[in-house]
Amino acid sequence: MYDPSQLRTFLAVAQTLSFTQAAGRLGLRQSTVSQHVRRLEDATGRTLFTRDTHSVELTEDGEAMLGFARRILEVHEQATTFFAGTRLRGRLRFGASEDFVLTRLPEILEGFRHDHPEVDLELTVELSGTLHEQLTAGKLDLVLAKRRPGDPRGELVRRDELVWIGAQRLRLDPDRPVPLIVYPPPGITRALAFEALQRQGRAWRVACTSGSLNGLIAAARAGLGVMAHSRGLIPPGLVPVPERAGLPELGRVEFVLVHGRRRTAAQGAADALAAAVLGGGDRLHRRWRGPGEPRPGATAADT
Repeated sequence: MYDPSQLRTFLAVAQTLSFTQAAGRLGLRQSTVSQHVRRLEDATGRTLFTRDTHSVELTEDGEAMLGFARRILEVHEQATTFFAGTRLRGRLRFGASEDFVLTRLPEILEGFRHDHPEVDLELTVELSGTLHEQLTAGKLDLVLAKRRPGDPRGELVRRDELVWIGAQRLRLDPDRPVPLIVYPPPGITRALAFEALQRQGRAWRVACTSGSLNGLIAAARAGLGVMAHSRGLIPPGLVPVPERAGLPELGRVEFVLVHGRRRTAAQGAADALAAAVLGGGDRLHRRWRGPGEPRPGATAADT
């Protein structure tokens, strides 16, 4: 009833919220993307997207189709692999940004390991900038990380707004430098935070540097300062800094999948894992909220 190619197109549009970007990701014409979505809507008898000249949004039925599409494609891939009689093998060196530690990425990796038990998956968790450097040096086969503004490399997995976050009780003194909690170089959010404050002409000081996300979270929870972070990945116990603090806007951040430039024996496994991550891209957000914990979008004034 549901064509796998149409389901893949639907997932690409749902993840990018753009017919143009979905076409670029899939290597299709935009008219073909529109046709796939229209045929899937005809097959379901439901409207899956509301769209105008400015925006694309999932309908309630579209949200429901996300889960169905992922499961249908997963079973389709398993059946194809089984009856083709081919099994992926080899060592796959996968690098993931530490931003995804609190998401459902482990579930995606677990599913991949189940489907491809003969692939030796080697996971590296690091700063996005470091992962890109290791990929360029040929030390990794596939990377899931942030990309710098203007960098064309990679397949878009998700786009999110960068926000300033800190402890709920934190109050910033407008007459003193902004205390920053940052990754060391070559941290991408570090550079974006510095650039935003510099454009505003706002003084700052580095209150804490750590190469570990847990270290940054601990410093932020202790009230040592603020940090730039993806709105959809706000860690437990931290909230966005209210607008009245006067901090500059940070813009948006893009998380992408980037393949190594060198063809290796792990290429087939890298392609399969990339498909699994792209298919489950909507699961790459905060996994849970603890009892009594503010929702990720809340500020101190909301709680």
